[in-house]
Amino acid sequence: MIRKLLRRVFRRGDSSSVAAPAVIPLARHGIRHQQVSLGARRTCETLQQAGYKAYVVGGAVRDLIAGIVPKDYDIATDATPEQVRGLFRRARIIGRRFQIVHVMQGGETLEVSTFRAAHDAHTVKDEHGRVLRDNVFGSIAEDAARRDFTVNALYYDPATETVIDYHHGVADLQQKTLRMIGEPRLRYREDPVRMLRAVRLSAKLRLTLDPAVRAPIREMAELMENVPAARLFDEMLKLLFSGHAVECVKRLRDDGLHHGLLPLLDVILEQPLGEKFVMLALTHTDARVNAGKSLSPGYLFATLLWHEVLAAWESRKAKGEVPIPALYDAMDEVLAVQGEKLAITRRIVGDIKDIWALQPRFDKRAGKTPYRLIELPRFRAGYDFLVLRAESGEIPAEIADWWHAFQNADHAEREAMLIPDSGPKKKRRRGKSRRANGDPAAAGPEENAPAGDGE
Repeated sequence: MIRKLLRRVFRRGDSSSVAAPAVIPLARHGIRHQQVSLGARRTCETLQQAGYKAYVVGGAVRDLIAGIVPKDYDIATDATPEQVRGLFRRARIIGRRFQIVHVMQGGETLEVSTFRAAHDAHTVKDEHGRVLRDNVFGSIAEDAARRDFTVNALYYDPATETVIDYHHGVADLQQKTLRMIGEPRLRYREDPVRMLRAVRLSAKLRLTLDPAVRAPIREMAELMENVPAARLFDEMLKLLFSGHAVECVKRLRDDGLHHGLLPLLDVILEQPLGEKFVMLALTHTDARVNAGKSLSPGYLFATLLWHEVLAAWESRKAKGEVPIPALYDAMDEVLAVQGEKLAITRRIVGDIKDIWALQPRFDKRAGKTPYRLIELPRFRAGYDFLVLRAESGEIPAEIADWWHAFQNADHAEREAMLIPDSGPKKKRRRGKSRRANGDPAAAGPEENAPAGDGE
């Protein structure tokens, strides 16, 4: 306790030497009070009325200045997590490494964090330099200094409509430059995810990476192996659902960050057909994001990993394995490898498998199979996936065209569209009544065959 108290006292002394921040008025930053969500305004107001400092911080301020509507809002304050929780009826403290408070305001969830002190020799890190625990509180100047990029170290006060800027973040936004606060190599060691974030922000905001920010990325990319799978998965979702996934993937490859994250970026991009398939999927995803439409993580990851599954499936079939069981084994094989790097949730894994498992069933366009298929809950996702395969040239376009016509036809038209079944006829089993009476001699050759034969 004494050590922590001394550290906080000395840090307060150090903060006095920090250059005074720029206090930027509305005329220069352009964020009006009404543009900020009601929940964020109310949260700041409640904290300020209780005698605490409170600001909208980070990505929301950055996006508003850039003319982008924020997806969520973070609040920074000098109140401790316990003090914040005591002010709101619906609030709970979460996190270990980095404690924050989730405050519910209507339908919004605001993340409220206490100003953090700058990292020092006493900060708990792993052997690679990654920060493991970060719950030492400090001043707003220290909080700004420990943030990653200058454009993320901006504090907006809804009451005064001013932006507090310690590191020239507003100027960097206006000059279209992404700069790091502090020494980039050290900051990447503290949190390797910052390398992914640099790529995502530069693509989203059309910023040029400062040479000092970009130069270490390729040589330090291996640090991504030390990031917990769950956190890496969350960051990949942000990147892929940013509305600029195509540009992000291109920049990941250019900066050497693609190896080890996804087979899409390791192997697929080196295969002409695979790259076309993935880029089509990402282009469609970007279009849906920018149009404000819903997105399915399961569908997207199914597209990104499909060619890995396809390769494993073909390999198994070449070894003589039965096609459908071979497909399921290939699915499990690919997902097991990805599970070591990305903590894909069980629900998303289920969606991925459903989409993949439907693909060979689309080849069956005879009998009752098409009728049963279009009634399945995952039919639409599976069909969209089929269309993507046709667009990329993986399968003939006529297969996707047939299914498009079939689902939109009436009953008579569907009957006329069915393709005669040219497959082998199943042998009709005989002697059921004799077997039912317990006559073991009545068992035919099929019943004595090994399980799975003929299937």
